[in-house]
Amino acid sequence: MIDWNVAVQAGTRLVRPGPQVSQAEAREVVTELRELSRLAHGHVREFTGMASEVDPAPATIVDRPGWIRANVDGFRVVLEPLMEQMSERRGTGGLGGLGGAGNVVVQAVGSRVTGMQVGAILAYMASRVLGQYELFLPPDPSGRAPTGRLTLVAPNIVHVEQELGVESRDFRLWVCLHEETHRAQFTGVPWLREYVQDQMTKFLLASDLDPGVMLDRIRDAAEAVADAVRGGDANLIDAIQSPEQREILDRLTAVMTLVEGHGDYVMDAVGPEVVPSVQQIRSRFQGRRDGGSRLDKTIRRLLGIDLKMKQYAEGSRFVRRVVAETGMSGFNKVWQSPESLPTHDEIKEPALWIARVVGPQAIDVAPPEANEA
Repeated sequence: MIDWNVAVQAGTRLVRPGPQVSQAEAREVVTELRELSRLAHGHVREFTGMASEVDPAPATIVDRPGWIRANVDGFRVVLEPLMEQMSERRGTGGLGGLGGAGNVVVQAVGSRVTGMQVGAILAYMASRVLGQYELFLPPDPSGRAPTGRLTLVAPNIVHVEQELGVESRDFRLWVCLHEETHRAQFTGVPWLREYVQDQMTKFLLASDLDPGVMLDRIRDAAEAVADAVRGGDANLIDAIQSPEQREILDRLTAVMTLVEGHGDYVMDAVGPEVVPSVQQIRSRFQGRRDGGSRLDKTIRRLLGIDLKMKQYAEGSRFVRRVVAETGMSGFNKVWQSPESLPTHDEIKEPALWIARVVGPQAIDVAPPEANEA
């Protein structure tokens, strides 16, 4: 269904070059990011109280093409087994009057087109992403599947700090705090990675394969593009979902809102003694998130990036409110099990989650650490 080599080739060809720095400056950035990542890990572990890795692997520092290649590797790990299952479910009925050779040709052309589309999307994203915790990695040389990897995109971090005019060390540490929070979540909560992967698998396998239904989805997608160009709120993700997928995506979106909001909360709440210019950085960074050209805003709506920005804000408000009322130990009950995760409604109204998971007494008598943030 997707020619991954074409995706890499298209993405690396289309991606814009990063800021121009000398080799010595580039090496200095890489060295500092690795050091700040280790420093951030200690701050996150102490502040959150999560039982994350004690001595994690150093952060992997990549450029924009490196980020594209890493994400294609991750897509292959997740999607290829699912595509095989979907092909088996679809059967071997063929495409109309085409014989076996015709099917091969059509599939090859289709996979290349899809590969180019994936590459174009990754090229756009590769100039925006500052870092990520990669959950899905190909097996290492011994054949074992790594549990995860923290990746920082050096040219994007340098580009944004220059654009915002902020102190570089503070900004780099601030970014590391967010990404190290994700590492703490997925290494300190044993079931979280499997839960996310399970929801993703269910989402993809819930696709409608009936040609008539797929045609309707394509029409909906075309209408979403037109609406986004006009400035509406439609996006491609909503347009192509089946009803079952919407239910699954609600659960997946809720957990991702939580983890992204938690990351945003921690990066700001660790304190000015760690990142002295944190308030200035947050103010200018938020202005950058809200800005952009009309074309950029249209693309962001179509790809669901604006939805992700909303997740940061909603999730951060949820964490802030719960910590204020129940302390960090009360908030950390969110990691007990999949059943303790907040729903969409609970993220919007944290008191519902507190009453269901923490209990009413925790609201009346908050632990001392409630005032940390």
